[in-house]
Amino acid sequence: MDTNHEEHVENLQSKQAIEKVKELATKADTCLFCTDIKTGQPFSTRPMSVREVDDEGNLWFLSDKESNKNMELKDDDHVQLLFSSSSHAGFLNVYGHATVLYDKEKIKELWQPLIKTWFQEGQDDPNISVIKVVPEEGYYWDTKHGKMVAFFKMLASVVAGKTMDDSIEGTLKV
Repeated sequence: MDTNHEEHVENLQSKQAIEKVKELATKADTCLFCTDIKTGQPFSTRPMSVREVDDEGNLWFLSDKESNKNMELKDDDHVQLLFSSSSHAGFLNVYGHATVLYDKEKIKELWQPLIKTWFQEGQDDPNISVIKVVPEEGYYWDTKHGKMVAFFKMLASVVAGKTMDDSIEGTLKV
């Protein structure tokens, strides 16, 4: 391979890291939300839909207050969120701490009609809770120039028989 690894690494901090989390988490919409994380043991995971990524980089979810994930978060607030927005770009791994809240105003802010599928009584359903994930660190894999440029570089790479990698990756410190 004839590529310089350093040209494909861009570690991001603070505002840049928050913007990357916001961009990739919003593109993916759904993530694997992992709890009960212990070395050498299987962890609990389930698909969750991100309702919002705020300006501080916090990720917001709606959840049933009696769910396994909520019970696990009472014992251990460490979480890992795994995102993939396409098969060639937009991968994100976020590690942080989660807090379960019962904030009616935040529920109304995050509410969308489709959520009634899980909460039949709507926004006032007594079983709704809010999960706020405060990211500490993460890792991302993306394209430098966007999906279309990456696609054409992949195509040209196949035709030319030469690697034309358009990827970029790095750590995220929020």
